[in-house]
Amino acid sequence: MRVAELWRYPVKSMAGERLSETMLAPLGLPGDRELVVVDGTGRIVTSRTKPGLLRLRATRDADGRVQVDGREWTSPEVEARVRAAAGPDARLVAVAGPERFDVMPLLVTSDGAIAALGVDHRRLRPNLVVGGVPGLAERAWERRFLAVGEAVIGLKDLRARCIMTTFDPDTGAQDLAVLAGIRERFEGSFALNAWVARPGPVAVGPRCGCSRPLARPCRRGSGGPSPASGRAARAGRGRRFRRY
Repeated sequence: MRVAELWRYPVKSMAGERLSETMLAPLGLPGDRELVVVDGTGRIVTSRTKPGLLRLRATRDADGRVQVDGREWTSPEVEARVRAAAGPDARLVAVAGPERFDVMPLLVTSDGAIAALGVDHRRLRPNLVVGGVPGLAERAWERRFLAVGEAVIGLKDLRARCIMTTFDPDTGAQDLAVLAGIRERFEGSFALNAWVARPGPVAVGPRCGCSRPLARPCRRGSGGPSPASGRAARAGRGRRFRRY
């Protein structure tokens, strides 16, 4: 197996950017979902209720500043686009903590599972795609660890999928059959909730390996047992995360 794709989403619920290399930190990819859209009450707004956000593309420039459709995120042009997509009181704010993730800091899937699903995998919004995986082998990866170079990723459980998978990432057109297919063929779950057990650099291309299942299941809401001691290795445990 190898690392086939890496994805970062600088703004929660907007289209993201494909990377060739990055770091894995205790809270996932640095810069992932570092900005969120909030409404007039300060509540986080996502594309589950405002799918127009998916049509906006967020990237980071060479200096690390977030751009939306090629413009500085603080610009009046971006402000207008965010309001058009998410409502007249919507605005972008920076969020540094784990509350920006819905479940866990990472989402992992594989080329074999993507082929079995048969739709554009950008609908799934993965952070890491593992290549060279036969068929639906990833569905047996719960409670395992994925070693990627110096980094280690804890694979907690399969992700329950929502209405976001029904929107085409390019056109915004909705196809309810996508989610219906996930429910009928995959019991409503696809890809794996994951956390960083050991930080380190990752890049597209290098080989990676998956451990055997852990002897005991992870507790609900926990990142799972860590293969190493230390604060960084335990960073994914005991938290509730928000993503998308």
